[in-house]
Amino acid sequence: MLNAFLDYYRAALLDRAWGLDPTQLATPLAPSTLTIGGLITHMAMVEYNWYRSRFAGGAQHEAFTSLDWDADRDAEMSLAATMTLDELHQFFEAAVSDSRKHVANASSLDQLSVKDQNGDGEKWNLRWIMIHMIEEYARHCGHADLIRESIDGDVCGND
Repeated sequence: MLNAFLDYYRAALLDRAWGLDPTQLATPLAPSTLTIGGLITHMAMVEYNWYRSRFAGGAQHEAFTSLDWDADRDAEMSLAATMTLDELHQFFEAAVSDSRKHVANASSLDQLSVKDQNGDGEKWNLRWIMIHMIEEYARHCGHADLIRESIDGDVCGND
């Protein structure tokens, strides 16, 4: 059930980008600077951060470690401006595929993360991480809905 909800929201986020050109992918809804492309690269980073880095103890994806976070605190979102829609899809799907691998390799939903919370020894179980990811996607899909509607009036997605 958790995988089904995550996959629903992952698809919903990508759906909001369907058919958009590079200019539209980079269009924010004022006064925010959020863009649909930026939300996609942000969620790719979140996928890698929670599953690869925190849960499995691996390194964050190189695309994010090489960004200049001092110059741009939203660097993962700015990264989208350099990508086409196809590149965004491929980048995002690679992150999701990596996450699915870590979920599939887990012993159970009760398996604890390798990394702890802020050095305090408390760890997250996989169930908590997956529920947190559903919440993260639901929030950002709402943002993407509003941005997409402001671009071309599309309120239903690619149904």
